[in-house]
Amino acid sequence: MAAARSAAGRPSVDLSTTVGSVRLPSPIMTAAGTAGHGAELGAYVDLSSLGAVVVKSLAHFAWEGNPPLRVHATPAGMINSVGLQGPGVEAWLRSELPELQRAGARVVASIWGRTVADYELAAKALADAPDDVVAVEINISCPNTGAGNAMFGHSTELTGRVVEATAACGRPRWAKLSPNVGPGLVDIARAAAAAGAEAVTLVNTYFGLAIDPVTGEARLGNGGGGVSGPAIRPLAVRAVADVRAALPDLPIVGVGGIAAAPDIVEFARAGADAVQIGTATFADPRTVGRLGTDLARWCANQGVRRYVDLIATARW
Repeated sequence: MAAARSAAGRPSVDLSTTVGSVRLPSPIMTAAGTAGHGAELGAYVDLSSLGAVVVKSLAHFAWEGNPPLRVHATPAGMINSVGLQGPGVEAWLRSELPELQRAGARVVASIWGRTVADYELAAKALADAPDDVVAVEINISCPNTGAGNAMFGHSTELTGRVVEATAACGRPRWAKLSPNVGPGLVDIARAAAAAGAEAVTLVNTYFGLAIDPVTGEARLGNGGGGVSGPAIRPLAVRAVADVRAALPDLPIVGVGGIAAAPDIVEFARAGADAVQIGTATFADPRTVGRLGTDLARWCANQGVRRYVDLIATARW
């Protein structure tokens, strides 16, 4: 029998989920750094249909980012070193957030800093943000801003200090963690939760380097960069599964190489309460919108009525 259809033509599957105290109508979000600071994707996607729009990471100050070239295609993905270019939190609140509000988007503000004090200032600047900003993602794991930022997410002590310093934002906090720590990831996730993070986002990009074989020079203007895309998906899925097994009560947002509905299901079964889509939007900015319909269709075809029934059901 054909699956029942909603008024919009989508199979009648309940895609709603929660990430800690944040309830989302869909598990599908954009990934920070891949959809701009505002409503750029609104030309291709109904932003109100997404779980949330996670904006590119913001500091309390404006930042120009890294020198070009910033992005280079790799087999099954890309390597980037954009360097967190952004207008700063206060300018974003004035000029970019209103467009997202008009689009009906739920917004997750991603923040970064070079020092613990930087994170605290960015969080304080969000304290009076409107309710449309449903959570703050603390980016302590970007590999493209020098050793200082990357090291926050490579230390349990510094992870805890940064998360504690961001409490002034007054809304749920998700710690975005680095995969470049090996088996230490579970301990860092535990430290983030102990310091006040409601959830962890797993994972940021992997350290990488692309070299021009003719000139011998790095492909990117900043040298190395972060590798993303389908090539890292099995690694990211393992990171989610390991943290879920060790910390079963800690909500997880999975990210890394998702491009199709079965990829989302894979992350869900590993333990992801929600997911973020990044690199795939560079190839087709409609992807993050299309995946909602594709996921509902996949679930209907498999007799799955609710997304949450898939979470942490992997057998391995």
